[in-house]
Amino acid sequence: MIVRSFKDIENTDRHVKSASGTWESKRIVLAKEKVGFSLHETILYAGTETDMWYANHIEAVLCIEGEAELTNRETGETHWIEPGTMYLLNGHEKHTLRPKTDFRCVCVFNPPVTGREDHDENGVYPLLTEED
Repeated sequence: MIVRSFKDIENTDRHVKSASGTWESKRIVLAKEKVGFSLHETILYAGTETDMWYANHIEAVLCIEGEAELTNRETGETHWIEPGTMYLLNGHEKHTLRPKTDFRCVCVFNPPVTGREDHDENGVYPLLTEED
């Protein structure tokens, strides 16, 4: 059994801040736990814009605080995301998130991330393993 709090991982190697400066993520469950998914609390900062494309992962996102506009860049469709709203990137959709306020969400990734990932120039997380 693992018991861990976000407070426990604050300012550790599990607390990742993006090179873009648009988000930070506390990665509470990682690939090294060997449970088949990773679990994160991510905050995207108000007034920013983040282009993402999880070409190597499926991600589910549950908003727990804040508001943001989500755009599917492949279709142009937009959605308003607010607390209690979930979106699932089950088709590896290229998307953009524009938070109106600081946007706090809980994210689940499959395959799990290692904790070292950040978006590349295309918004993609590389597919890393614990052996990398």
